[in-house]
Amino acid sequence: MDELNEKVHQFLGDGPLFDHCLAVAKTAKMLAEKYGENPSKAYIAGLLHDVGGYYPNDKRVAIANEAGIPLLEEEEAYPLLIHQKISKFLARWKFGIFNDEILSAIECHTTLKANFTRLDLIVFLADKISPDHPTEPQYKAALLKALERSPEAAALFYINEMLKRGVPVTHPWLLEAKKELEEKIN
Repeated sequence: MDELNEKVHQFLGDGPLFDHCLAVAKTAKMLAEKYGENPSKAYIAGLLHDVGGYYPNDKRVAIANEAGIPLLEEEEAYPLLIHQKISKFLARWKFGIFNDEILSAIECHTTLKANFTRLDLIVFLADKISPDHPTEPQYKAALLKALERSPEAAALFYINEMLKRGVPVTHPWLLEAKKELEEKIN
């Protein structure tokens, strides 16, 4: 793990993005231990989940096109969303991660998706609750309370909260995950 930490640190440099990736890795590992998922896979996915954030929003469409990453119209309209797919690409081709479970969790850490795995869910939640944010989101206490019920309840709470607050673009994966979570919980 130390070698991968160092490679990610070298790529991202010092600063908030690397600090966030490290915090999410630690949170994902803790959640994996609590909910019966592989802690090493969770840590790796958490560490690499935002490496695509290295590239500014105005460059992401071009980078995705150059890398052959298929984009949805919602992603082209709001390039911030593309970083999860670029992160998956970098995890594979820059950092040598070929495990499909890890790559899936990286690819959907912002939006979740239909047919999500437990690892997908853990990295999605770790990104939302990691303790590295300079200010606590208003909803965090309620999100942690929902997590006491289950990861699924927490994910559904978060998605509903974001939709209620308004998101610039509603990614179809988010809506598919919401529907699936509602079916699982009800």
